[in-house]
Amino acid sequence: MPPLTADDRATLESWLDFQRATLAVKCAGLTEAQLRDEAVAPSPLTLLGLTAHLAEVERNWFRRVLTGERVSTIFGGDHDPESPDGGFDVPDEVSFTTVREAWEAEVARARENCAAHALDDTGSFGGGAVSLRWILVHMIGEYARHNGHADLIRERIDGVTGV
Repeated sequence: MPPLTADDRATLESWLDFQRATLAVKCAGLTEAQLRDEAVAPSPLTLLGLTAHLAEVERNWFRRVLTGERVSTIFGGDHDPESPDGGFDVPDEVSFTTVREAWEAEVARARENCAAHALDDTGSFGGGAVSLRWILVHMIGEYARHNGHADLIRERIDGVTGV
C-alpha cells in the first residue's frame, strides 16, 4: 500500500512500485503454458506478453526518453519510441523466467535513473521535453491499464482475482 501522506516523489514512486508488484502477483504460481495462454479470441494477449511489453515500456521511458540512452529492443524487432504497442510478441524459445528477469532488470535500471533525476528534470519525447514527473504518472497509468488486463487473463486461467 503506498503511503497515504507523503511528498510527490514518494507518492509517485510508491504507486508505480505498487503497480509493478501487482503485475508480479498476477503472474505468480502459473506454469509456462498458463503464462502463454491467450486472453480470449481474437486477442493474442498473454501474461507473458504483458510482462515483456512492460519491460520494453520501462526501457523506453526511463532509458531512451529520460536519459537519451540508445538501447535496442529487449527481444528483437524494431522499436518506435512513439508507438505504445511494442514488446507484446515474445519468441517461442524465450521463457517466462527470461522475460521476468529482463523486466526486473529494467525496473532496477528505472529506479536508478529516477534516483539520479529530480521530478522536474526532462527527457526528450515527440520533439519536445517531458518531465520525470509526467513519466511517472504515465507509467502508473500504463501499469494500471495492463494490470486490469492481467486480472482478467488470470481470472480466466484459474479463477484468481484481486491484488
